[in-house]
Amino acid sequence: MVPHLVTALTGPLLDLEKKILAATPAIERWFRLEWQEHTPPFYCSVDLRNAGYKLAPVDTNLFPGGFNNLAPAMLPLAVQAAMAAIDKYCPDAKNLLLIPERHTRNSFYLQNIAQLIQIFRQTGLNVRLGSLSDEMTEPTPIGLPDGSTLILEPLVRSANGRRLGLKDFDPCTILLNNDLSAGIPPILENLHEQNVLPPLHAGWALRRKSNHFAAYDEVAKKFAKLIGVDPWMLNPYFGKCGEINFQEQTGEDCLASNVDTLLAKIRKKYKEYGIKEKPFVIVKADAGTYGMGIMTVRNSSEVKDLNRKQRNKMSVVKDGLEVHDVIIQEGVPTFENINAAVAEPVVYMIDRYVVGGFYRVHADRGIDENLNAPGSHFVPLAFAQQHTLPDFQAKPGTAAPNRFYVYGVVARLALLAASLELERTDPNPEVY
Repeated sequence: MVPHLVTALTGPLLDLEKKILAATPAIERWFRLEWQEHTPPFYCSVDLRNAGYKLAPVDTNLFPGGFNNLAPAMLPLAVQAAMAAIDKYCPDAKNLLLIPERHTRNSFYLQNIAQLIQIFRQTGLNVRLGSLSDEMTEPTPIGLPDGSTLILEPLVRSANGRRLGLKDFDPCTILLNNDLSAGIPPILENLHEQNVLPPLHAGWALRRKSNHFAAYDEVAKKFAKLIGVDPWMLNPYFGKCGEINFQEQTGEDCLASNVDTLLAKIRKKYKEYGIKEKPFVIVKADAGTYGMGIMTVRNSSEVKDLNRKQRNKMSVVKDGLEVHDVIIQEGVPTFENINAAVAEPVVYMIDRYVVGGFYRVHADRGIDENLNAPGSHFVPLAFAQQHTLPDFQAKPGTAAPNRFYVYGVVARLALLAASLELERTDPNPEVY
């Protein structure tokens, strides 16, 4: 399924597409060599923004939901990638414990869990669901819109306290689909001879977006040198500001100064490339997800004049996580739209393989706003099968397979950055 796209592809992005397509053999070899040195996250999704003059990741999720939004044709590819991922950690794995988010009444999220179960069962694993909820004391069925049922069960530590599982179920691997925004539960700590994937330090209790984009900056520079482009074409500028308190109005000078500095850098690039749009930045919590704690800023004065509603919005994110650190990121407008609604591509990966993606579409948001908000919907993309291979004969900017291939390349750059990020923030680095 290829949706009808309306995209402003101007000179710089056309040049980027041409250079990526021309360098495909070198690019794929470069990735191969990088994966010999670094371990990719178990799974990952990357939000991209296509501005017509640059293409850049703006968010990288290490606990992706939304597998239910992938095209059905993606399932075989996802199963193959999942097999490769599991083989790295437990080649003879028989049982997989999947731990979802606590919000078990969100039917869309539960369909994501059902899709993950289907993927991993087809790799030859017995999959059961364990709940982090203290209120879960016995197996609990939860109905899905299609009439099927998921069974959530209470987690159990073994008699010696060294392993985690369910009653009469001892897994080799524990897969988290919970981003740990509420903190790291003690029941997940100090396990022996069991792989917890992604690792606990990948959760928002410890992870920071600024660490990720610092790693991405390195990756983008290496890649840009490989193909001969300006790294800015692939990379959003960013800064960070710690020790901010929106409610008490402290740290605002730091934030305003960072906004001014970043806007000045962006204006310089816009002038270099003849871009007429007015630059903006996105201020968002340095930890957290679900599109919370985000605001669009065009002038530093805007972060000093927040009203009470804006302060409340920026102060707390998912699971009550308080915001004291923010990342200030170059705003990348999206010039893609579907049926006159603003859209952005989201690419999904398991291990080092692209397994599909979709367009996040929002009819009530602008090209410079966060689309991960209530009211968005999803249009699946077939990144695989007939759309996997670029069409080298097509005129630049006209072939959807070429666009999707470029999306997959940039998403894998973010995946590689995530692997570097996890290595550098690992409290037990000897495992690498």
